[in-house]
Amino acid sequence: MELGADTKAVLLLAAAMFLWALLLGVWKYQQIVESEESQAHPYVDIAHRAALLYSFALLLVATFVELSGWSTLVNLLAAGALAFYFFAAVAGYMVHGWRRDTDNQFHDPVGGLHAFMLALILAEIGGWLALVAGFIDRQLL
Repeated sequence: MELGADTKAVLLLAAAMFLWALLLGVWKYQQIVESEESQAHPYVDIAHRAALLYSFALLLVATFVELSGWSTLVNLLAAGALAFYFFAAVAGYMVHGWRRDTDNQFHDPVGGLHAFMLALILAEIGGWLALVAGFIDRQLL
């Protein structure tokens, strides 16, 4: 079975996210070992867990890309929107973990955080709905 180029791209993103999660796990472990409380910074923990979850979410996205009736371009745009915000979220969590500047990024948010969150919500839900619609179009209709 030959996978579509769009599916291959999303699978590579899933692989990259999983590797990132594994590397974040090393950082988390290092912080746990060095901490008097045997705990990593909350945002290092969040980054690690989010990357793990997003890597598997990207496998789900790849499945819907492969089974979609939409064009490669539409599938890449929808999946790319999801992936972009998955990666951006983990990067943001890493920054807070590295800086150790907060345990809740919404208490004293940096400029643009709420706009970023709105864009994330629209892109992730919109991208997912586009892929589900493509699946329904090709597989159920």
